[in-house]
Amino acid sequence: MEDDKYSLELNVAVRVVHMACSLCQKVQKGLLSATSFVQFKSKEDNSPVTIADWSVQAMVSWILSEIFGSQNISIVAEEDVQTLSKPESAGLLEMVVNTVNECLSEAPSFGLKSPAQALGPSQVLEAIGRCNAAGGPLGKHWVLDPIDGTLGFLRGSQYAIALALIDKSEVVIGVLGCPNYPAKRNWLVKHEQQSHAVPDLSVTNPGIWEEGCILYTRRGSSEAWMQPLVQGDKKLVWPNSARLVRVSSIQDPALATFCEPVEEANSNHSFTAGLAQAVGLRKKPLRVHSMVKYAAIARGDAEIFMKFARAGYKEKIWDHAAGVLLVQEAGGVVTDAGGRPLDFSKGMYLEGLDRGSPNKCTSGRSQLEDSFTCGKYNISLSHPVHEKEESMQAFGRQRFAFSHWNPD
Repeated sequence: MEDDKYSLELNVAVRVVHMACSLCQKVQKGLLSATSFVQFKSKEDNSPVTIADWSVQAMVSWILSEIFGSQNISIVAEEDVQTLSKPESAGLLEMVVNTVNECLSEAPSFGLKSPAQALGPSQVLEAIGRCNAAGGPLGKHWVLDPIDGTLGFLRGSQYAIALALIDKSEVVIGVLGCPNYPAKRNWLVKHEQQSHAVPDLSVTNPGIWEEGCILYTRRGSSEAWMQPLVQGDKKLVWPNSARLVRVSSIQDPALATFCEPVEEANSNHSFTAGLAQAVGLRKKPLRVHSMVKYAAIARGDAEIFMKFARAGYKEKIWDHAAGVLLVQEAGGVVTDAGGRPLDFSKGMYLEGLDRGSPNKCTSGRSQLEDSFTCGKYNISLSHPVHEKEESMQAFGRQRFAFSHWNPD
């Protein structure tokens, strides 16, 4: 890969994610105010969406379109304009517009241009709605999750802003903004252990988070970098104290830390616990909201990320693209249940994830969609089995070749 290929795109992506982190930090603090209840809504699937989700999507969309041309750009993102376009959401839309304009006014501090005049409601809605591309195998597609881990965001815990660029089905740029994940090593493990005891951690003390961080990489570089967030009225001056990050070198599974989602609805905790015990993992799981789990693997703060999604759930590309590339370029491995790389060529969903061999499973049981992320562990899932006991024995016999089974 040429040294300068995608350099402009990466430079812009890092700067715009810095802006998004700044926006989210301000909104998150505002969520503690008496009127915070009007700052988020529930979507049709009952998942929350906040003014920060819409504001980040509008801001990122506007900047990318201004730099690369709105007619030439394809953006795949999570949020739409249906809720904001309703008459009863006029107050919510006004808050989004104000948040977007405040953020864009600070663009010069991050090395980007502000609009000549403030955006109006129609322009903000247009920017959000522009992110309706379907993705696919041809051309370039920006992939954005404006806030991954909205529950973590609302709880004052971990969340991420994820921006990736896919070119001809390959993720070529990955940027993760983690506003509540400081650069200090092992801080995440200590914090999450504490936050489980006190779930709703106040964000009124800014010192508790230190500076947060942004991780970024480019395909084929064999490097992943981390920068601290820009604080206060400081300006982003490249390279902004960037340093290389690498996956962990721990080889002993008894010393390895594994991550999994916080909510059991997003992953089968009991099954993961049995699997971890069978292969020799002894530490308690690090349950973290969002793609911060990918960041933890890339930085070497954890060694394994396991996710067993409920049957029938379709993984979206914006929940994985940036994190997958970061782990890979930092020296790690990401696979589906069959040990194959994730396929980003099918549109907005990760279609074709290996679920095992249905003909080998007990009648009526469907396999789970599984994804695994690790440092130097090359984890692949194979050999579906009929009974729980056989499954656990298979794990034990094959140290890091995991069988999988649907316990439901």
